[in-house]
Amino acid sequence: MRAYLEHGMHVLPKPVRLYSVGPIFRYERPEAGRYRQHTQFNVEAIGEQDPALDFEVISLALQFFEELGFSKYRLQLNSTGCPKCRPNYVSVLVDYYQDKRDVICDDCKRRLERNPLRVLDCKAEQCQPVIAGAPNIRDHLCEDCRTHFDQLLQYLDNAGIEYDINPRLVRGLDYYTKTVFEVWVQGIGSQNALCGGGRYDGLIEELGGPPTPGIGFGSGIERLVLTLQEQGIEVPPAPKPDVLLVHLGSEAKAEAVRLVSELRHKAVPALVTYGQKSLRAQLRDANRAGVQVAVIIGEEELQKGVVQLKWLDKGTQETVPREEAVQKLVDLFALKEA
Repeated sequence: MRAYLEHGMHVLPKPVRLYSVGPIFRYERPEAGRYRQHTQFNVEAIGEQDPALDFEVISLALQFFEELGFSKYRLQLNSTGCPKCRPNYVSVLVDYYQDKRDVICDDCKRRLERNPLRVLDCKAEQCQPVIAGAPNIRDHLCEDCRTHFDQLLQYLDNAGIEYDINPRLVRGLDYYTKTVFEVWVQGIGSQNALCGGGRYDGLIEELGGPPTPGIGFGSGIERLVLTLQEQGIEVPPAPKPDVLLVHLGSEAKAEAVRLVSELRHKAVPALVTYGQKSLRAQLRDANRAGVQVAVIIGEEELQKGVVQLKWLDKGTQETVPREEAVQKLVDLFALKEA
């Protein structure tokens, strides 16, 4: 958000959609599934308060986890209200806890003084019966917050996205307003959230900028790796190149180097062999690389303006004019944009 302000991104068309990836450092003692330092990627959408934007950010997170292959994950939702209605709820919550101080943990006693909403997120066994009877924040939302949350639920329902309304979900940072959400999955020690986020409609204003709504989420990459391991999901290998340029002679090598560059510029994953190897050795390299076709260029091919396409999976070979060969390889192997 500081970068948004410092670099004048407020003049861009709204919403401004951003992502970032970088290291995060944690002060408190890490629990299982958490690290002193970890890498986090963040998604932000800034400049609109429309609940349809909440839906977009949430559905993006869910689609990402689905494409990674995760199973048994669940969307958790809540609304923490806004500066207009939250103070009243906090007052009701603190009053509820006053005669229960002798049974709650020491951490919750401190939270009641510093950040009362966090008592709802306590994991201590002794606090669970107290939390279960705590007043529900949704019963204390103002009309604007209630309407916003109900509209988000309607969008999720229309899209067939399942969710749990979790009144204990409050997130750990004071700047969250209205929608908060997490995506939970089984395992990862005591931590089961793949990502967490929500609205921060007052954050930019706190940093000295104009009133600017926003919503986003963050996800720890190391935690994603742990979850992949726990669920037995194998990360697919890096895609193999489809084409390898084989050359015989210095002039043919120069042409192969030029051709591989041309193919790459046309989005064809291609390699060229290096050094001075025999045809057999280069074809062996092609097989090891897992390519589908070897493009063979020798002195005779240079003179005739052709190349030999050797299909390694079929064991067939054909002579093709150079330009036709390029277009053929582009049609077959060029990476398509999603």
